[in-house]
Amino acid sequence: MATLTLGAADLVRRRGLRQMRSVALSLLVLAAAIYVATLHRDGGWGYVNAAAEAAMVGALADWFAVTALFRHPLGLPIPHTAIVPTRKDSLAESLEQFVTENFLSEDVVAEKMRTAEVSRRAGEWLASGTHAERIVAEGARTIGAALPKVGDEDVTAFVRGSLLPRFVQEPLSPIAGHFVESVVDDGAHHALFDLLLVEAHDWLAVNRDLVADVVGPRAPRWSPMWVDRLVIDRIHREALAWLADVRDDQTHAARRAVDRLLRQLGDDLQHDEDMMARFEAWKARMLTHPDMGSSLAAVWDAMRTALIDAINDPDSTLRERAIRALQDLGKRLQDDEALRERVDARASEAVGYVVRTYGREIVSVISDTIERWDGREAAARIELHVGRDLQFIRINGTVVGALVGLVIHTVSQLL
Repeated sequence: MATLTLGAADLVRRRGLRQMRSVALSLLVLAAAIYVATLHRDGGWGYVNAAAEAAMVGALADWFAVTALFRHPLGLPIPHTAIVPTRKDSLAESLEQFVTENFLSEDVVAEKMRTAEVSRRAGEWLASGTHAERIVAEGARTIGAALPKVGDEDVTAFVRGSLLPRFVQEPLSPIAGHFVESVVDDGAHHALFDLLLVEAHDWLAVNRDLVADVVGPRAPRWSPMWVDRLVIDRIHREALAWLADVRDDQTHAARRAVDRLLRQLGDDLQHDEDMMARFEAWKARMLTHPDMGSSLAAVWDAMRTALIDAINDPDSTLRERAIRALQDLGKRLQDDEALRERVDARASEAVGYVVRTYGREIVSVISDTIERWDGREAAARIELHVGRDLQFIRINGTVVGALVGLVIHTVSQLL
């Protein structure tokens, strides 16, 4: 056997191989001893002698067959022996083809994925015990180690070199218009509008002088000052009252007007060529501004810092929500049959794509690895894994040979 670097499992295999070799050799020696002891003896000993003789023939023949797989028997260069060392490359190709056609075919793998109930098992695993916590903890550890290594220079280069140019080229007007329409239809803008009204009312209430500064210069020169003050006070009160009415009345005409304006804006962003062109021009000016890249990098830096702090805190809300989300997903995968079917179908498609696209490259590991082996090393490795079981061929050859020899001798005596 070629010199190999053996691990613990290989040492166990080698001990098993040696034990079975000893058993097979012991049977051969026993048959030879019986043959010598019963040679030229009459009566029933003749049957024993014939059985022992046939047992030796069977044992030697099967020893030759098993040995010929891995080396030349007795070191003699007999043709068609040492099959593995001399034909390892063709054997590797045949093994690769066999695995590809029977195990790593797209249909076989996809069918196995469909029947394995991967989604249900994953759901049970996620929903039970602390598995979700382990996933979040490992994910947090990985992200926490990776995020600090993403430098600001790399982010800035990516934003300026790839992200912003892509957004400049990509038409965003239809997307923005659809978004505005969806916001208006859902009423999602009402909360923001309410906040603006509250802030505008509160600001106007304490900034009466600013109203005077705006309105006063526009009063006629002949108008007395006290008349101007009365007009300014009236305008201030009416403006406050109007803002309060709009703020408190959810069906106010001004609110409906804003809704119509936003809905028209959303439609124009999708269908009005002039509006779309103006939006795209504004978008390009914004995205190509010299400070945009550094501003986005600063936003990323703040987000990264907050994210690192959150994931490094075992009691953070982010981690708790992630754990609950995984556990909820696990329960849904158990209870929602439609969801399981979709997940299993997608998993089957994904695995099928991998096998279809990269199957031959994956299986080529077999032939590539065996081709790099020395012939004797390949024989030694293969014998280490299958040699123990092959010794049963020698044992069976000894036993079957003895039985066949006994039968032949018995028939000969009867004839």
